[in-house]
Amino acid sequence: MAPSRQSKDDWEKEGHEESSPRDEASFNVWPNVDDQEIERELSGKRTEAAGTAVISRDSEKPASVRPSVLQRMLTGRSAASWPDPGPPPDGGRVAWTQAALLHLTIFNTFGYTTAFGSFQTYYESTLGVSSSTISWVGSVQLWLLFFIGTFSGRALDAGYFRHVYIAGCVLQIIGIFTTSVATEYWQLFLSQGLCMGIANGLQFVPSMGLASTYFVKKRALVLGIGALGSCTGGVVFPLLVQQLLPSIGFGWTVRIIGFIMLAVDIVTTALYRTRLPPRRSGPIVEWSAFRELAYMLYCGAAFFFFWGLYFAFFYVGSYGRDRLGMTYQESINLLLTMVCIGFVFRLLPNWLADRVGPLNMIVPFVLLCGIMMFGWIGVHTPGTLYVFAVIYGAGSAGIQSMWPATLASLTSDVSKTGVRMGMGFSLVSFACLTGPPLAGALIQMRDGDYLYAQIWAGASFMLGGVLVLAARTAKVGWRFRCRI
Repeated sequence: MAPSRQSKDDWEKEGHEESSPRDEASFNVWPNVDDQEIERELSGKRTEAAGTAVISRDSEKPASVRPSVLQRMLTGRSAASWPDPGPPPDGGRVAWTQAALLHLTIFNTFGYTTAFGSFQTYYESTLGVSSSTISWVGSVQLWLLFFIGTFSGRALDAGYFRHVYIAGCVLQIIGIFTTSVATEYWQLFLSQGLCMGIANGLQFVPSMGLASTYFVKKRALVLGIGALGSCTGGVVFPLLVQQLLPSIGFGWTVRIIGFIMLAVDIVTTALYRTRLPPRRSGPIVEWSAFRELAYMLYCGAAFFFFWGLYFAFFYVGSYGRDRLGMTYQESINLLLTMVCIGFVFRLLPNWLADRVGPLNMIVPFVLLCGIMMFGWIGVHTPGTLYVFAVIYGAGSAGIQSMWPATLASLTSDVSKTGVRMGMGFSLVSFACLTGPPLAGALIQMRDGDYLYAQIWAGASFMLGGVLVLAARTAKVGWRFRCRI
């Protein structure tokens, strides 16, 4: 018969003194491998909780079965154990790295889309097609960037972030280099509109959802840092077009942009790390979210203010050139002015939103854009058009940075961040698809006059502002000093 162990309690009942931690090993008269394994496991978990180091089970496996560097890159898993990642760290090297990578991803995707106004003006002068027809290239690209979010956002929750992101990188490079050799409208539509739009949609929403899982208290600020990438790209890409197009031509200008995108894709693919365990079960669309009145009203509000948002970005250059006699270079400067102001107003509102609440913060920016759209009707000189570009650029930057932060704040379950953000972006995508072409049709209806388009865009913003206020009321009632 195997000898039994003497417990610590029995030892002390017999009158012995309490043992020191060093003597506790004597109670294990017959130590075995299992006890040692348990001790190593507990030691590893204590070390991980302290944040000083992580002891991975992989180190205890034979080298032949340890995951390779390539496998780690493809899965995107960090060294931390997935079963219990704990609460969002709200800081740290890995978390802030994800925020920086989000900025680079949005630089490549949304920043390039924001810069379409520089291409719009060039295409109008070279392709011989109407402005409304050309705007379909940019609006389809923007629509796909948002619409695919329903599927790519759910892929993030299911653990397939790395797969969809790499697919987006490949399509992005194909799209940009085929754009460089396009000479006809249908070729540009396929390469710059469809291919680049699908690529951006596979990258944009999952990256925002991934960064959101690392932060709670600083989430709005982090998404603002990411949204700043649209400003960086919205400045860099038009500047490249402005400076290089007259000297080296369209083809090589676009190829240089493509090489920049390739470098960014390599860095982001290598360094992104998912934090939460996969949630394989669950629908692509979480219909129960639309039973939450605040979420539904906010998505409706976003549809209307995004409906008119990109009208000015696509057409402010054309307005300056066609209505006020500005040169092509001056029209690009107008777009740059509108985008550059976003360096402040894509970050400052999000910093304040962590203190007063993102839903509270977005309201004044929506109303400001509505006022400026109506004010655009009275702009008749280049100087006042620059004033319009500065103020509208500030308002639109606040909306674009606050919109995803507000959407994330209405999602209490962090594991559903990807799918719920994707749903919101997909609804907004139809506003982005139809808005700029509708504006172009209204301009043509007035024989080149912008009045109908300006009234329509201003009314869209005002209706969106009313619905945002309704969403706030549905969430917290009539309490004015409530952080939401």
